[in-house]
Amino acid sequence: MSVHLPTLKQLQYLVALHTHGHFGRAAEACFVTQSTLSAGIKELESLIGVTLVERTRRVVRFSPLGLRVAEKARRILRETEDLTDMVRAEGKPLAGELRLGVIPTIAPFLLPALLPRLRAQWPDLKLYLREETSPAACKALHRGQLDCVLLALPYACGDVERADLFDDSFLVAFPPGAADALPEKVKPAAIDETKLLLLEDGHCLKDHALSACNRPELRAEAAILGTSLHTLVQMVDNGLGMTLVPEMAVEAGLLAGTGVVTRRLDAEHPSRRIALVWRRGSPREKEFRLLAEALKVAA
Repeated sequence: MSVHLPTLKQLQYLVALHTHGHFGRAAEACFVTQSTLSAGIKELESLIGVTLVERTRRVVRFSPLGLRVAEKARRILRETEDLTDMVRAEGKPLAGELRLGVIPTIAPFLLPALLPRLRAQWPDLKLYLREETSPAACKALHRGQLDCVLLALPYACGDVERADLFDDSFLVAFPPGAADALPEKVKPAAIDETKLLLLEDGHCLKDHALSACNRPELRAEAAILGTSLHTLVQMVDNGLGMTLVPEMAVEAGLLAGTGVVTRRLDAEHPSRRIALVWRRGSPREKEFRLLAEALKVAA
């Protein structure tokens, strides 16, 4: 067997360059100088006898083989991390680093209650949070950049295990005074598609809200304008339309300082399911299930 094998450090440099597409940003991510990172990748290319990256002044371009090598290197690094996690999982649970992805329609409403509880219960846990949309979070999970993700279902996140936490109901939010004549529960048929405001593409909350209404025509007619729930609420408060908001956000104070009023959605499936997901086969599954139980209590 040849002893001339790539080092993990060389593979880390290559993966960082593939991720960031820029030598400077990749070097910053690896906490090394740009010349160190560049030299490490050149050493890797010399070792395996092929050019993986075409270097120009403006563009970093991976060769077709370079792309395949980078993806393979990513999997090797993830397996290496899993090996370390396997050893750690046999010791003290929820100690050391844990990288948790959280989608924007959950993070600001659940984390304030969660984080103090986690600090008190597991003081040795170093929790790194990364707020991402569902597509970006799932991609980062399978690339090994995240250990687990706090997600809203249904959502196709690939080959994952999950722990369901709770159901989060949708409320219909109206401008001040607009809901005075409405019953306590609003049927989807009563939603005016010409006044419906939803989040822009990339947020799974939009799809969940439309699914809860079970009115296919809303997808084509709804005015999709908001970049965040807070933006949607401000638009509703100013009489620009109506929207659907998760009950979790309302209970956390989303409507504070506004005149927005809400009614429950009277539908067959009026909620989304909040769950913690992780890569299938992860050696830290027991830890993730402990974390899920803490999330349930915090909720």
